[in-house]
Amino acid sequence: MSRFQDIPPDAMSADQKTVFDNLVAGRGRILAPYRVWIHSPEAASKMEALGTYLNKRSHLTRREIDMAILVVASHWNSPYVMYAHIKQGMGEGLTREQLEAVRDGQTAIGLTDPREIAILELSREIVDGSKLSDERFAHFVERIGRPALAETLILLGYYTSVALAMRIHDMPVPAQ
Repeated sequence: MSRFQDIPPDAMSADQKTVFDNLVAGRGRILAPYRVWIHSPEAASKMEALGTYLNKRSHLTRREIDMAILVVASHWNSPYVMYAHIKQGMGEGLTREQLEAVRDGQTAIGLTDPREIAILELSREIVDGSKLSDERFAHFVERIGRPALAETLILLGYYTSVALAMRIHDMPVPAQ
């Protein structure tokens, strides 16, 4: 039995069809995690609002987002998400080597922006289960500010859901 099960639009409930139509209208297509989440249309709708905010209006840059996502995807061993955000990160000017280093838990080669480094460090410490000391917390607040700190935490949680959905449903990595 295939774990992944698409619902054809003509077989969707009214609630699923509404979510599907909103996703296609807003993003031009239904992204992979929503193909899993649409089985719970109300939850999928809420996740779509959060995902759109994080990806379109966040205080975080696309580079920061992609690096944080790679930390999560690596932690949860989610090949589909790793593939997608290495590809996306390269489109944002990061090299494959930098992104693979992030994915592999190494220092990102050639990163010089203190804010990017801080978001990467924060993401790793949170995903690894560290309890931030007062000093580390103050360091992150000083480097990235409270809005970006809050959004990094939300991003890590959201993409944990994405990574788990893709891994648990054995979403295949597109041919490269």
